[in-house]
Amino acid sequence: MNTTHRNTQDTRLLEALAAGNSSTRLKAALAAGTHPDAGDVDVLVERCAVEPDFFVRDMLTWALTRHPAEVTVPKLRAELRSGRAQARSQAVHTLSKIGDRTVWPAITRSLLRDADDEVARSAWRAAVVLVPEEEKDGLAAELATQFGRGDREVQLSLSRALVALGEVAEPVVRTATASRDPEVSAHAAATERLLHDPDAGFDLAVDAARRVAALGPDREETTAC
Repeated sequence: MNTTHRNTQDTRLLEALAAGNSSTRLKAALAAGTHPDAGDVDVLVERCAVEPDFFVRDMLTWALTRHPAEVTVPKLRAELRSGRAQARSQAVHTLSKIGDRTVWPAITRSLLRDADDEVARSAWRAAVVLVPEEEKDGLAAELATQFGRGDREVQLSLSRALVALGEVAEPVVRTATASRDPEVSAHAAATERLLHDPDAGFDLAVDAARRVAALGPDREETTAC
């Protein structure tokens, strides 16, 4: 493909992805994934950082997964250092969908503790997908430092990540249930219940944990009668 034609194609994709109508942007992302062209990757990655619509972002991620990992992964890894939170969040999310385990070293402590909740949540989800077996204990310990963080959705994301790790998470979760911080101990206790019963309701588990923390463990049996 000559340079003029390539530039024209890039411009058209950029314009379609920047259209005011989200349906137009969605169709453009769908087309880019249906007929993957390595020359589109830069445009798709750049759009991920600014796209306001969830469904379009999801389609952009899908479009990127349609390209060879050797093309997309280096560009997405570079986005993990972006000063724009959405760029970091969408990049780590897309990397988890690609599933290239060589990316694991790029899921750093800084990402797992990112000040932006959406970045941290994406990093937690990606980490449990990409972590090597021998690193699971360390990841569980790192995730446990985030107990008590954020609102319900943030806390549920952390609990799900720890549940996904399975038995290796149990010791650090159990330790956190004894925290002097009531929010940390309640979140950890709810997570412990989910580890033993993944179908348990998160809100009910949190409410029960907070009630026990408020009343004291000796009164749990009495109040349940």
